[in-house]
Amino acid sequence: MDFSHAIVRKPGASFAEGITTSGLGAPEFEKTLAQHTAYCQALEQCGLALRWLEPDEAYPDGTFVEDTAVLTAECAVLTCPGAPSRQGEAGLMLPVLQEFYEQIYTITAPGSVEGGDICQAGRRFLIGVSERTNPEGARQLAGFLARHGYNSSIIDCRQVPGLLHLKSGIAYLGEARMAVIPALAEHPELASYEKILVHNEEAYASNCVQINDFVLTAAGFPRFQESLVRRGYRLLTLEVSEFQKMDGGLSCLSLRF
Repeated sequence: MDFSHAIVRKPGASFAEGITTSGLGAPEFEKTLAQHTAYCQALEQCGLALRWLEPDEAYPDGTFVEDTAVLTAECAVLTCPGAPSRQGEAGLMLPVLQEFYEQIYTITAPGSVEGGDICQAGRRFLIGVSERTNPEGARQLAGFLARHGYNSSIIDCRQVPGLLHLKSGIAYLGEARMAVIPALAEHPELASYEKILVHNEEAYASNCVQINDFVLTAAGFPRFQESLVRRGYRLLTLEVSEFQKMDGGLSCLSLRF
């Protein structure tokens, strides 16, 4: 699927107060801003027009906009984040999505969904059940998507150590190819894909993003990057160390459609 737009939110001064289990230390704010600017420039290089949102200091994790919605060509689904401190973020996204979509659905409690658990592979969605996305949320999302002809499959991530979201461990790269960490490589729902294995020491790199003619990858993971280049992918390699400190990655920082 080709993309033409992306929604991004600039990190706020409260960014370091967000949720993290990384143990990598506190992010440096000026460095965070510089990395976010470079990320947005890369999106523009991929051909996307950006819809910029200002920081909301009440939501330190708000720059991770991907968790607030699931976007398709036909409809948008507002999520219901599983982290209590983030549950107001989806509501903030509604008026923005109304600029682009007529059909908008909403995940409602007791369902929870975060966009980091949702991997689109053509007309199929892989929905991760995790600490942030529960079975009821997955059921609601699959139902909304089915109205527009999409199939959905569930991947339970809850027993994979250190995996916050499904897309912390997989990424769809087109042509029936999936970047995947070893812990998910043999999952039956991934059996139909060619696997590009992301070795455990480079597991963070599995959160890469294919956007039109490019794949965005995190800097510092040469083994995985070489495997992509060998298969003919054009890479844009970005420093995202400050977002990694807050359990975030490349896909988390934008909503692409």
